[in-house]
Amino acid sequence: MRPRSLDEVVGQKHLLRQGSPLRVIASDADGSAVSVILWGPPGTGKTTMAQAIAHTSGRRFVELSAVTAGIKDVRAVMERALNDRDLYDIATVLFLDEIHRFTKAQQDALLPGVENGWVTLIAATTENPSFSVISPLLSRSLLLTLEALSDADIAELLDRAVTDPRGLGGAVALTEEGRAALVQLSSGDARRALTGLEAAAGSALALGAEAAAEAAEDEDPEPAAVPEITAELVAISVDRALLRYDKDGDQHYDVVSAFIKSMRGSDPDAAIHYLARMIEAGEDPRFIARRLMVHAAEDVGLADPQALTIAVAAAQATQLIGLPEARIPLAEATIYIATAPKSNAVISAIDAAIADVKAGRFGAVPKPLRDAHYPGAKKLGHGKGYRYPHSDPRGVVRQQYLPDEIVDAKYYQPTTHGNEREISERLEKIRRISRGE
Repeated sequence: MRPRSLDEVVGQKHLLRQGSPLRVIASDADGSAVSVILWGPPGTGKTTMAQAIAHTSGRRFVELSAVTAGIKDVRAVMERALNDRDLYDIATVLFLDEIHRFTKAQQDALLPGVENGWVTLIAATTENPSFSVISPLLSRSLLLTLEALSDADIAELLDRAVTDPRGLGGAVALTEEGRAALVQLSSGDARRALTGLEAAAGSALALGAEAAAEAAEDEDPEPAAVPEITAELVAISVDRALLRYDKDGDQHYDVVSAFIKSMRGSDPDAAIHYLARMIEAGEDPRFIARRLMVHAAEDVGLADPQALTIAVAAAQATQLIGLPEARIPLAEATIYIATAPKSNAVISAIDAAIADVKAGRFGAVPKPLRDAHYPGAKKLGHGKGYRYPHSDPRGVVRQQYLPDEIVDAKYYQPTTHGNEREISERLEKIRRISRGE
């Protein structure tokens, strides 16, 4: 069912519009197309696009996998491409899958061919190219980011595979519930969806054959019905429970809400339970990572500043390694945040300050704090009277920092939980000095 042209590719509309780099490479142009790096989750069409270009392009197409290829293979392709260009005026497109598996030396071997235009490189990676691709190669290529396929995209692929002669050719029928189950289990991965469909279709055909054999024993057998793929059959075929969790429905919001409230309530067991439900239901792990970062800043804050660091690290790890391994850093961050001391003083501070600004409660910046570096600033009194805190042995001086209109405002009110207990004591001393309280 792999698309034979870019027009058959489902999803990635932002990369396939007319005049896009991929369209240019696929056309029979003059061979001057820019090299591209395709970055996206598994099953989103990286290899598909490259092979579709091979079918529609007039260029010679060479495919290498970084898993098996070495510097010798790369150099052989470059030499052949140079000869084809100079002797036969034939351009070459090199598709390199899993480029993040190449070492720096192996990636360096690509540079001459890319820089001099011997080949048009199409490289695919599931890892962030900023970390996995060398800078010289990255700067000579156009980075195109693929997105996980939407539920509608997956549904379209499934329906096409059921009816297309290259697929199941109408041998089975896909019920709405069966389609929804396969979409849910795919998590935006086309390969996973088609693999699940193939497994479910095999089960449906086997059951259909049994039913037909039993019906044949009857004296007046009825015409055999087309076997159906149901949600229950999908669950049996892929050996995975179909959780009541609709990514666009109430269950999605209920589980996410329970996940957040369990961490806020310092219950790591409940938080891990809801994390497992989201992962098994096919929730985007990047969405989970974003919720962890928000919660670490909003509900833990400075009571334990390390919580946000761990949440960000979990998000980066999720982006780099993906599921199933990403479940481990996500779980680590979940447990850390759930057991950390809690404080919402940070979000309360910024929200209160924003409310004042929106309500017009602000004034001119005090003159001692204004920029005095540009010509004429000192004549206006900018910077005059500013006291340098490092000149005081305490590191803090008496100085008005807020505008006159809100000079007594106190937005940040630290709690006595965790690290904020020390912050509270220190801030009290600071305010006594800086504000004269």
